[in-house]
Amino acid sequence: MKKVSLNLKDALMAIVVSGLVVSMSLMSACKKSDSSTPVTTMSLYDSLGGTTKVVDPTNTSVMIEKGRLGLRSVVDSTIFVIAGDPKLNGFFTVLLAEVTSGNTSGFTALSNNLTDFFCVATGAKNFTYGGKNMVDAHDPAKNTRMNGKASSADFDQFVTDLVVGAKKNGLSDQLIGQVGTLVNTLRSQVVQK
Repeated sequence: MKKVSLNLKDALMAIVVSGLVVSMSLMSACKKSDSSTPVTTMSLYDSLGGTTKVVDPTNTSVMIEKGRLGLRSVVDSTIFVIAGDPKLNGFFTVLLAEVTSGNTSGFTALSNNLTDFFCVATGAKNFTYGGKNMVDAHDPAKNTRMNGKASSADFDQFVTDLVVGAKKNGLSDQLIGQVGTLVNTLRSQVVQK
């Protein structure tokens, strides 16, 4: 099992702190009617479908956690949106050349890696992220699959494309906002130009 990078831990800590702040705000705003009623909080992963097993539509002989399937669907849709976005697709010339020639192994690896990342970052317990930290993953000197460093405007465009990918999969505005908050915690690591 590979270790989760420190940067991912920082992102997870931001989620936990945000969740605690929201929970504390809700608890102080609500009148306590029954002190014996336990308060349970759901992780973002739980809100996205959680650990309930469903049939994987890409391989019907496999069961997949509903949360992972939802995240993978958003990741895949977002990759396709980016592939068609002239503002961002230049960063992924290696991947686009592979897919154009019929080789989808790079796409599959990217999809799996990003899905693992988002599963862990949203609170999933059954997955680990073993990829590069976000700084190295977005530095062409350390990741030969990247074609250039991202600016803040590029990051904003990525968020726009992510929202399009999420909406294609029916995510509510509330869930999109929560995922956006998570993604924005990575801005300083991704933006290197």
